Amino acid sequence: MAFYSLKDRTHDCSALRASDIDSEVILMGWVAARRNFGGAVFVDLRDRSGTTQIVFLSEKSEDLLSSAQTLRFEDVIAVRGRVISRGDNATEKIATGAIEVEVEELQVFSQSDPLPFPVRNDVNASLETRLKYRYLDLRRPEIQNNIITRSRFVSFVRNYLVQNGFLEIETPYMVKYTPGGARNFLVPSRINRGNFYALAESPQIYKQLLMVAGMEKYFQIAKCFRDEDPRQDRQLEFTQIDLEMSFADENDIMNLVEGMILHGFSSLGLEFMNNPFPKITWEDAMRLYGCDKPDTRFDMPHVVLDSFAAKSGIGILESAAEQGSLIKGICVKGEQERFSRKTIDQLTEFVKKEEIGGAKGLIWLKHGPDNTFTGSVSKLLTEEKSHELMKLLDSKDGDTIFIVADKPSVTHKVMDNLRRHLAAFLNLTDNKKYSALWVVRFPMFEQNSEGDWVSCHHPFTHPVPEHVSMLDSESKGDVRALAYDLVINGNEVGGGSVRIHNPETQATVFKALGISDDEAQRLFGFLLEAFRYGVPPHAGFAAGLDRLSMLITGADSIRDVIAFPKTVTGADLLTGAPTPVIEKQLNELGITVKPTDS
Repeated sequence: MAFYSLKDRTHDCSALRASDIDSEVILMGWVAARRNFGGAVFVDLRDRSGTTQIVFLSEKSEDLLSSAQTLRFEDVIAVRGRVISRGDNATEKIATGAIEVEVEELQVFSQSDPLPFPVRNDVNASLETRLKYRYLDLRRPEIQNNIITRSRFVSFVRNYLVQNGFLEIETPYMVKYTPGGARNFLVPSRINRGNFYALAESPQIYKQLLMVAGMEKYFQIAKCFRDEDPRQDRQLEFTQIDLEMSFADENDIMNLVEGMILHGFSSLGLEFMNNPFPKITWEDAMRLYGCDKPDTRFDMPHVVLDSFAAKSGIGILESAAEQGSLIKGICVKGEQERFSRKTIDQLTEFVKKEEIGGAKGLIWLKHGPDNTFTGSVSKLLTEEKSHELMKLLDSKDGDTIFIVADKPSVTHKVMDNLRRHLAAFLNLTDNKKYSALWVVRFPMFEQNSEGDWVSCHHPFTHPVPEHVSMLDSESKGDVRALAYDLVINGNEVGGGSVRIHNPETQATVFKALGISDDEAQRLFGFLLEAFRYGVPPHAGFAAGLDRLSMLITGADSIRDVIAFPKTVTGADLLTGAPTPVIEKQLNELGITVKPTDS
């Protein structure tokens, strides 16, 4: 028989329907299952698109049946045959469930060795095994669908931006090292021994140079690199939907990005609970949710109780208020029967965990039918104070209140984690529902562990105009930036800012960061030089494609939407990277490695 190739294939494995009965077809794919019934062998043939059942019958050919009986899982084959009805055995579990293909000719392209794990969605292999044999893991329909969905989303985004006048322009990966928000990977130069490139953690400087170059609207599906510890939503290398626009303010960018996200999601049949996306300031986000990436699929906001606590008659709260603690409460509407004493004790232990924030304890109160409280401090509350607390938290019969008092940073973190934990406990979060919001007016600066002022975003972020005069004052901690983050389902999926285009403002920002003129020239001289030749006002945004893909597909980790991810130790288990290199390669690069003590 002649060797079948792609041009001979008539259909993929998800295409055939009842209307194709009696057609002669040629299919190609992998053996996903085989069932031997003596005189008949049934095989599920799988390709990227789906599955078709094929059948080998003894009455057609004993030789063909004998060959079918030797097929193993994941053998790659081609078959020619006739489409027939499955009759009473039809199924709606697969798109091709009304038919099967009666095989008349079989060609085996390649045979598979015994598998390290079965290629199916309910696989119980360890993550390490799955990553070592990632090419098998990628055959699983669940993972394969994630990759396909990601590809489709990128296509929708690209088309949207092109239709809005954007140019897709590539920027370098190997760049000059400039200090930013993350540690860079360094690449030694063989030609310029002793010098190094950095792998770009983002195209930030180049996209601003493209605005100076008059490109006006730029975008790129950009690969970025950061030498940070990987985690569930972070990898050493990741992908951004990166864009920049001239003559634009923050509203122009937010409107564009919002349209892009809505277009991409709706093209996949996904809708948002809120449209348009609401905006909230950073201060309000911290006050209401204790974080700058709140999940708004459910309600349950925080309520600041500092004033109430100071005169509450509850000793621990009054003492906390005197010490400058932040006191916050949260009201869980209904569901009071879910909060048994055992459950509340578990919640108390939960908030004490260091990774949750390490609160000293948890105050709880249950609102009863007679407008009174029961709970940990209920006996200390007067009727007047009980009614005041009910009003502050909008508490009704059947509701439960939780209160935390601690250092502001601890209270924010604990209450954020408690709110998310309660939502999960009460099944308030549905991964098939999407709620987005913009968080705006972030702090311009923050102090690091050494007490030095650093940029919250990057040093090219424009301050709110009315705060420019505060840049070189002692109030720089109060300066707000024209920066904005997009949050979906409690995940920061992207952020951006209006950029500084005025040299005097840029110099003042550098000064506020403790960057001298000489250091600014050394680090950013090429950009500052470019700004001397006419730079338009400009603003930009970068969205994390991996995180967006995780949300779109409902995956548990960005690992499951990246074709070849790395482990939490940065290892590629498939190829064995990173690996040592031979001394000759190091010598060519002018690198000497000091031997370690044994």
